[in-house]
Amino acid sequence: MNPTYQPNSKLDLSFERVVDVPRELIWKAWTTPEHLMPWFCPLPWKTVECEIDLRPGGIFRTVMQSPEGKLFPGTGCILEAIKNERFTWTSALLPGYRPNVLDTTCGDEQAQFFFTATIALASHGNGTRYTATVIHADEAGCQQHAAMGFEQGWGAALDQLVVYSKTM
Repeated sequence: MNPTYQPNSKLDLSFERVVDVPRELIWKAWTTPEHLMPWFCPLPWKTVECEIDLRPGGIFRTVMQSPEGKLFPGTGCILEAIKNERFTWTSALLPGYRPNVLDTTCGDEQAQFFFTATIALASHGNGTRYTATVIHADEAGCQQHAAMGFEQGWGAALDQLVVYSKTM
């Protein structure tokens, strides 16, 4: 996060893990569409499309597919991309910093909230300290995201990223 970010336990969800993968590979897996698609959704969900324009104001778009075949597109705006250190995007804005309109996301018909996510990477021995922080506008959105299984889902995706990155 940038220096003005102040954690708020009522609005933010976060988890941190040390993984045995260099941060350069994690960065590549997060910022390259062909490397993001294999791990981004917890199985049995899949990411079937991805577009990333890695610059502030650029697009971060994925299409997730449920096990039943239903598609869930999500488009956001990249806010920050500091190579091998920090990647921030928001679902509240579309590319070019255009305001977004609420829509369902992540396969949950009740998911009606925006969020801003930051993935922070720091070298830790031969691996990486990986911190995922997701901030919300209100407590209801934060609680809803937590109830959807934020830590479990994002944790499962990280596990998949670790396995995948060892094959890159």
